[in-house]
Amino acid sequence: MIYSMTGYASATREIAVAGATGSMSVSVELRTVNSRFLDLNFRMPEEARVCEPTLREMLMTKLSRGKVDIRINVQRSEQAPSAGALNHEVLAQLAQLEQAVLRAFPGAERMRSGEVLRWPGVLAESEASAEALRDGVLACGKQALTELIEVRAREGAQLATMLLNNVTEMEAILQRIAPLVPELIAKHQQKIVERLQEALGIAAPDTAATIVSREEIAERIRQEVTMYGIRIDIAEELSRLAAHLAETRHVIEKGGKVGKRLDFMMQELNREANTLGSKAAAKELADASMTLKLLIEQMREQVQNLE
Repeated sequence: MIYSMTGYASATREIAVAGATGSMSVSVELRTVNSRFLDLNFRMPEEARVCEPTLREMLMTKLSRGKVDIRINVQRSEQAPSAGALNHEVLAQLAQLEQAVLRAFPGAERMRSGEVLRWPGVLAESEASAEALRDGVLACGKQALTELIEVRAREGAQLATMLLNNVTEMEAILQRIAPLVPELIAKHQQKIVERLQEALGIAAPDTAATIVSREEIAERIRQEVTMYGIRIDIAEELSRLAAHLAETRHVIEKGGKVGKRLDFMMQELNREANTLGSKAAAKELADASMTLKLLIEQMREQVQNLE
């Protein structure tokens, strides 16, 4: 199995709030795109910041490449009151302060009940415990990570199918053109022989003024044509292409973290396809080289998304 670096997953969990009838909810969202390395970016409220080291370790254990955006949200339900009870200690301190003010300024007005309730700390907020919040965030993180891996695996399977189809198509091209190579080279060599013979006047009758014999010129032509045939021989390129395709198929079918390995294989395949095109001595070979390069480019773009 191979894995894509692109995926999205989220998980939400309710957390009971002590001293209130409502609840809090925490959610963790994971978004990943391709990247050369593993890049983790966290966005979370300060109250959940304590969870970052554990989440980071969790992600690094399961993921090896990709840019990962981790968003953690903490929401309080409307049914949960923001205040659950009076903080009598703060209330007593506030009463003492008010008496001190009234002694210093007898004419000052006393505080209204609404002002007292709005005083910071008078109302004890009903909050989930730090431990409950941490457990909820980590549970959501684990659930979202499991879902993310499944998403990346499904997309990776689709990419593997596409890559293998391209490998199969390229192997078919090699099998189709390999038997044609000797005949195509022979035909091209014959054309060169005919053109050289015409240029050198070999077809004309011998005369007494001929400085170089027909046999010597014919031998020179044979040598030139042989050397040219060696330069345009693509048997070695076809052999290396076949070997690279076999290795590419093996890497895909073996699975795992294959992105960097396949990226290297695409470079090697493209190099051989370019050499094949530069040596192409016939339209059939030039067309085959172009098709190979198009298929390799399609694979290279998709390989960039593999972990």
